Amino acid sequence: MSSDPRCRDESLKSFILSLWIPRNWKASPQGKEHKTDKMQGTGLYRTQWLVLLIGVALIVSGCPKSSRVSDHSAAHQAPQDPDAALDYYEQALKANPTNADYKIQASQARWEACQLHIQRGQAARLQGKLQTALGDFQRALEIDPSDAAARQEFQAVLELIGGTPPSEEQKTAKGARTADFAEGPPEVKPLSTAPINLRMSNDAKVVYDTIGKLAGLTVIYDPDFVTRRISVELTDITIEQALDVVSLEAKAFWKPVTQNIIMAIPDQTQKRRDYEEQVIQTYYLSNAVLPQDLTEIVTGLRQLLDLKRIQQVNSQNAIVIRDTLGKLALAEKIIHDLDNAKPEVVIQVEVLQARTDRTHQLGITPGSTATLSYSPPSSSSTTNTKSPLSQLGHLATNYSVTLPGATLNALLSDSNTRIIENPELRSVDGQPAKLRVGDRVPVATGSFQAGSTSGINPLVNTQFQYIDVGVNADITPHIHPNQEVSLKVAIEVSSVTGSTTIGGIQQPIISQRKIEHEIRLKDGEVSILGGLFEQVDTKTLTGWPGLGHVPVLRYLFATDSTDHQDNEVLIVLIPRIVRLPALLQADLRPLSSGSETNIQVRRKENIQTPVSSPTATEPPPNPMDPSSRSTGGSRPKPTARIAFAPAAAELSVGLTANIDVVVENIRDLYSIPLLLQYDPRVVSIEDIHQGSFLSEGTQEVGLVQRVDKELGQAVISVTRQPNTAGVNGSGTLLTIVVRGIGPGLSSLSIVQVNPRDSKREPIAVVTGETSLTVKK
Repeated sequence: MSSDPRCRDESLKSFILSLWIPRNWKASPQGKEHKTDKMQGTGLYRTQWLVLLIGVALIVSGCPKSSRVSDHSAAHQAPQDPDAALDYYEQALKANPTNADYKIQASQARWEACQLHIQRGQAARLQGKLQTALGDFQRALEIDPSDAAARQEFQAVLELIGGTPPSEEQKTAKGARTADFAEGPPEVKPLSTAPINLRMSNDAKVVYDTIGKLAGLTVIYDPDFVTRRISVELTDITIEQALDVVSLEAKAFWKPVTQNIIMAIPDQTQKRRDYEEQVIQTYYLSNAVLPQDLTEIVTGLRQLLDLKRIQQVNSQNAIVIRDTLGKLALAEKIIHDLDNAKPEVVIQVEVLQARTDRTHQLGITPGSTATLSYSPPSSSSTTNTKSPLSQLGHLATNYSVTLPGATLNALLSDSNTRIIENPELRSVDGQPAKLRVGDRVPVATGSFQAGSTSGINPLVNTQFQYIDVGVNADITPHIHPNQEVSLKVAIEVSSVTGSTTIGGIQQPIISQRKIEHEIRLKDGEVSILGGLFEQVDTKTLTGWPGLGHVPVLRYLFATDSTDHQDNEVLIVLIPRIVRLPALLQADLRPLSSGSETNIQVRRKENIQTPVSSPTATEPPPNPMDPSSRSTGGSRPKPTARIAFAPAAAELSVGLTANIDVVVENIRDLYSIPLLLQYDPRVVSIEDIHQGSFLSEGTQEVGLVQRVDKELGQAVISVTRQPNTAGVNGSGTLLTIVVRGIGPGLSSLSIVQVNPRDSKREPIAVVTGETSLTVKK
């Protein structure tokens, strides 16, 4: 039978019919069927039934895959297990590569699985679980290597873990020429925070030089620096605070030139412009929706910080600023405070309209006019038109009187109309939301007549505009931090109630009920905007005067008409806040911004009184730790080391060799990310295996690896299971399988390493390298 998972109904039907029709029955020439041999037909029934059952069983057995696939796919299409669904559909696609359904389902499962791992990785990264996030992003790349978001997230986590450099692709995209440029102006080497005491009365240069010698700095001076005698008496201040105080008294400022050289410069506006270095920075805003949002932020920054070089980029939702570090720090604080997600509100609008029309007519409406006609006799053939007066009474004259007709009216009309609208509008703070439910009715607004020429009829052109008729709502919300909402509301309920002819054009009559006002409501508070109640009663009596008022006879000579209309409209608004203003305590915190002429920021430690740190003491030795035992005098604490074994290796082109990464004298090792560098023209890393050190031979460890054979780099991260202690001592951390590519010499070295203990604190280590020689 066919291995196609889909059963062909037509083939099955034909096969069953071929078995069902007995062979001893045949069609007669007249179109009727008859038996040729009754006894023979009876004997064949059982055989044909047996063949029929066997055929059905074979056909059903030829397509069991379809039912299994449908049942299995239904079980694995759940969003909580897209990996299993992907594995199943890939196996099914391998078994039947031409099945279009499998291809579609496999593509969908691949996308869902990739997105699931990206979301898990992002959640783990926000929780600080970088190793878990790295594993999820790597799994997403394995599922879909073309996913750019997974690749970006993977690279970002790698940089967070080990400070890995950008890939070659990123360098090409972001500009390789700026990769080695400095990110900011030079900074002095970390100065000691130990308090010092200084009492001097001397020339300003001498004081600067004295402080410089205390800090190990060289002080140079601007050619226009004016020396003057100053007196300083400083107690318990840091080196940086001392430099700031001396600069304040000497009317100067200082700036780093290199890590160990500073320069003293007169404090003048032009000098600051000449010496203060500027930095260019691009800030990408996440929540700005309109170009107007960027314009407002840029205008505020320019006014507050006196920025002269600032540019907004609407296409990238970004702001580019070039200025000093102090102004950039303030600008970053302001942008961070203002770039918040706008609050949103869902407004539930309820429009209830009930209209009742009742019309009652009863009676006979008689005619109001009668016609009297006179028909003179026909003229005779004689020409004598005179007749004697005696024959006046014998003249033939015809009179006719037409009596008026009457109309019997018996009409009862009762109509009820109920309109219930319950839409929901979701809007961002300050942005209008509009709702239109109903029809667009054309209304003539004007007409003009073109000039006519001889023999051509003039044409009249009429202009129309369309009016929205129905439920029209325009709402602009403003959300307050105290969970209240201000609403600027314009709601209109209209309908076409009739028509009239104006200027030869039939125009609709539109009934309108409109409310415009501004209100402020709490979250979930119900507001009834308007309860409009309209009641119209009309009574009409049509008939003959006098008789139409007789109590009983009035129904024979008059018609009594009663028209009753009730119209009720109720409009209800209920706001519900779905996103509040994201205001944190950091957004409300003030920030020092320097003076009016010198905008700058300061760190807390630079203005606080330094505190003498107690001398660090060694913890008491652990008698159970052999490394802490002493055989006599004091022994220095061994240094943790990461090395390769062997230190040098030789291999041939095309062959492989194993290089172990070992750790020595390390304490409480929990995780260790590594960045290895080698010459890709000589060797290549083919595989990486975990050692027995972190697993202690029994526990599982997390191993994440990424090898870039083109750049000659390998990123490796090994981590113990959560809630486990670190490992002490020495052992094999990894085993790296390298293969010879071409003859030459290459070093396999550790470029970056960031080991952590069980408290996530860094561990100081010394690294080594190995030399690999590849021969032909």
